[in-house]
Amino acid sequence: MGFEGADPGTVRPGGRTARVRAAVLQAAGDALAEQGFAHLDLTDVARRAEVGKTTVYRRWGTVTGLVADLLLDMAEQSLPRTETGSLLGDLKANARLVQRTLADPRQGALFKAVIAAATCEARTAEALHHFYDIRVTEWAPCVQQAIDRGEVPEGTDTHEVIRAVSAPLYYRLLTTDDHLDEATADRAAEAAAVAARAGVYVRGHEGRT
Repeated sequence: MGFEGADPGTVRPGGRTARVRAAVLQAAGDALAEQGFAHLDLTDVARRAEVGKTTVYRRWGTVTGLVADLLLDMAEQSLPRTETGSLLGDLKANARLVQRTLADPRQGALFKAVIAAATCEARTAEALHHFYDIRVTEWAPCVQQAIDRGEVPEGTDTHEVIRAVSAPLYYRLLTTDDHLDEATADRAAEAAAVAARAGVYVRGHEGRT
């Protein structure tokens, strides 16, 4: 059964328009994970989602427009920040969330496809940067709380600490076939916590002698 009919945006939120979007984004994610960005096709996505292709073309217009909306949805659907009461506990929670996502066969392949596309397609790159800005901003307050508790120095760049947690995990995803496990995630969190306590991420640290 298809979804062809009323224009997107003309029905109440949470109704048919939301169901169409959810079906199309699910199909787009599946196609990206299976085939990569280069083979992503709006007609194929419409077929997978059982949505009329005119609806997909009218709403998203291009493959890059669809990927941008997919990344926005992924950011919105991501689990909220965990508060454990300690910097290391919070960073481990963040690292394990990233690890579970990247270790998932579908999600890991999806991120590889989007990251590869972002290296040569400006709108995809912009959407990917926006995705990570949302996620880093969601978790940065745990570093500010650590500053307030005196765990890390004043002036610590909260966003840089969060980026330092996930960076080794993405590097491993993109450069090796090794399985990403919780031990790997914990090591990334521990390294970031140690560096943060040592003042490595204090703004202006790189200019010191």
